[in-house]
Amino acid sequence: MDHTSALSHPPGRRHDSRGPGRLTPRRTGVAGARSRLPRYWFAERLLAVLSGTRPVHWMLGHTVGDGYEHLVRLAPGTPLAANGVRPVLRHCDEYIPRPGVIEAFARIGTGDRVSAMAFRLERGPDLRWRCAAIELGGERIVVDA
Repeated sequence: MDHTSALSHPPGRRHDSRGPGRLTPRRTGVAGARSRLPRYWFAERLLAVLSGTRPVHWMLGHTVGDGYEHLVRLAPGTPLAANGVRPVLRHCDEYIPRPGVIEAFARIGTGDRVSAMAFRLERGPDLRWRCAAIELGGERIVVDA
């Protein structure tokens, strides 16, 4: 009997216990569930851009109207950055005034400081959510045209 015929699998193939067709389990728990909600997905990305940890072009294609142009003008000021302390998304909730529109609000923690961020998401004909407006601390900074 040839050595290769005694193998239970073809030579050069994977040797771990996970075989073809077996999927790695999805993340579960609060963090995994949160990241799949449009409001949390956008809140995390807006926070990254407005704190200076990600470039503004990271939101290209995820905004509608003049939203992207406003972010281009706003991002260099990094309004959510604070003396080297990384801001954290503490909570995000939503109000749905009508199908296809989400008005979301988030609490951002930066050390001892808490900031408010509100934003509007609109679902396009391609069924993708895009950010149409953003407000920080009551001052309107990005408005859909």
